[in-house]
Amino acid sequence: MRHALTRILPYEPALLFQLVGDVEQYPKFVPWVTGMRVWNRRDAEPGVTQLDAEAAVTFTFLREKFATRVRRDSNAAVIEVNLLYGPFRKLRNRWAFVPHADGCEVTFEIDFEFKVPMLDRLLAANFDTAVAKLMKCFEDRAAVLSRAQPSPSSRP
Repeated sequence: MRHALTRILPYEPALLFQLVGDVEQYPKFVPWVTGMRVWNRRDAEPGVTQLDAEAAVTFTFLREKFATRVRRDSNAAVIEVNLLYGPFRKLRNRWAFVPHADGCEVTFEIDFEFKVPMLDRLLAANFDTAVAKLMKCFEDRAAVLSRAQPSPSSRP
């Protein structure tokens, strides 16, 4: 299943890149992420960090853990996530953050397939809604974080 979503958000790309890249914080603001474990954090090259992360997720019909390799490239303002293990046959997602006159153009792309076809069918009916809810979690968190930081115009 593939899906892409683009939004223009009124925040600095650096704030959004940091927010999405800080996977350890997901349980605080993504309701179905109930736990996160991170290991193997390393600098791959200048401006690029990688880490492995295991997420515990709970939905009404599913309780699972899966692990991904997260590659955060601050030079390109891109975060890529690839499956290590879990209930998926494949899982890839990509976030891109591009400066925009109104803040930042955020693009989220996801491509996945469960090992059990029935789970694909269950999710397919609500997939657009699920991706929109995920993006809304990040939008809401960005609003909270941006209020906690001084605006560029208020800095000395």
